[in-house]
Amino acid sequence: MATAFKSFVVVVLISAISFQSCLVNANFYTDTYFNWGAFHSYVFGNGEDLNLVLDKVAGSGIQSYNSYLFGSIEMLIKLVPGNSAGTVTAYYLSSKGDYHDEIDFEFLGNSSGQPYTVHTNIFTQGKGNREQQFKLWFDPTTGFHNYTIHWNPNAVVWFVDSIPIRVYRNYKSEGIGFPDRQGMQVYSSLWNADNWATRGGLVKIDWSCAPFTAGLCKFNARACKWNGPVSIYQCAYPNQVNWWTSSAYKQLSWDQQGKLKWVRDNYMIYNYCTDYKRFNWQMAPECSKPQY
Repeated sequence: MATAFKSFVVVVLISAISFQSCLVNANFYTDTYFNWGAFHSYVFGNGEDLNLVLDKVAGSGIQSYNSYLFGSIEMLIKLVPGNSAGTVTAYYLSSKGDYHDEIDFEFLGNSSGQPYTVHTNIFTQGKGNREQQFKLWFDPTTGFHNYTIHWNPNAVVWFVDSIPIRVYRNYKSEGIGFPDRQGMQVYSSLWNADNWATRGGLVKIDWSCAPFTAGLCKFNARACKWNGPVSIYQCAYPNQVNWWTSSAYKQLSWDQQGKLKWVRDNYMIYNYCTDYKRFNWQMAPECSKPQY
């Protein structure tokens, strides 16, 4: 048994060292497909650009062919302009099944002149309820901005234009869930959420403003491709190919921590860790742990 176990470890280590895990500059034509609403959304610009459309008939969405575990998933997004109240543009990673993992960016529309709400959440083994929300410090409808989900065996970090807005650290050794054992596909969609999105559903979609369009471009998956359970070891193995495992990514730099504090002090509008009424003072265990 000992000899067999040693052989297994050697195979895993060799596989991890030789595994080529980075996919750079993904293409909407070749690396994603429409999972709904394809009839009125479209890819253009040699596959680097995509428009999602929502009208009274339907919304639209895409997902990646590949699943990933650890790395950085980047997308440039230009959100729906004007009166977008009741619409949601979603950009997230998710595995499948009842015990799925998920990492979310959701952009909640607004009445004209009002700022978008950035809704973030994370699910581990099917358990969510870890929402944090922010207002943006710029108009996200006049140009493209970079929204990045970066995660490694130490933490998940949400970035907006290279500025971290949220961190969720790995405390799995203390019984707190962390997404490190399931590959996740990349999804983006534009859909009708006027039953909850704008002021808790009080503001409905003005269909006279339809069709609504959100622009996506330069989808970039610098991440470890999921190849089944062996990827749990391959994608976490510390080597040069798995650049996200280097010491530089184990914690935010001092500059990044300063930017994170600036965002959270000035633009954070909801934090599940301080919503004592909702959780009847039974707060999630990670709320008492340092995240950054």
